[in-house]
Amino acid sequence: MSDEKVTNLDEYIQDLKQRLEQEPENGLLHYNMGCVLIGQERLEEAEEELKKAIQYTPDLAEAYVQLGGLAMNKGDLVTSLSYNQQAAEFRSRFAVPQGNIGFIYLQQGKIDDAIKHLRKALSLDPHFVQARSTLGSAYMMQGDIDACIDECNKVLNEQPSFGPAYNNLALAYLEKDDFAQAAKNCDLAIESGFDVAQEILDELKDYRG
Repeated sequence: MSDEKVTNLDEYIQDLKQRLEQEPENGLLHYNMGCVLIGQERLEEAEEELKKAIQYTPDLAEAYVQLGGLAMNKGDLVTSLSYNQQAAEFRSRFAVPQGNIGFIYLQQGKIDDAIKHLRKALSLDPHFVQARSTLGSAYMMQGDIDACIDECNKVLNEQPSFGPAYNNLALAYLEKDDFAQAAKNCDLAIESGFDVAQEILDELKDYRG
């Protein structure tokens, strides 16, 4: 981060602090402060600010989503799910919490519930590539390899450097015993910066260039 950006950020934080002194019950100001603190990786302080945000503005869906992200960062899927469900209740047409709920359900092995919420997210925002890539993972876990491949290709049409989609494709083609395609997508995942699992690399070592 450049010195100029740091200075501007420090000035913004000072401005928020001054405004909060004048308006301590302004939920949006607390939310903005929480987001800035997340960017600085001051996560405990950020959580405090976001909790104040929903205390003073109980229907601020974005704050629930951010709190859900902090909970997920701690590995607390139950709390993260609760926050995202509250966000979805307050804003029924907000795609992000639906995608997050789908991701959490997938982590919990609730594949049908995951697919339902991921489809809902994509109905609200067809360009939500993270949700579409997760949907591809869900289809693969369900055993529908072709559906996984289809969703991942849609992701890559939108974002050609989206590593998780290449990784999913590598896994999908492995399931089909198409080792050449699996190796190709494995290499593309690595090129995009995705950390491919060692067991996949070992399985494909004879097929990669």
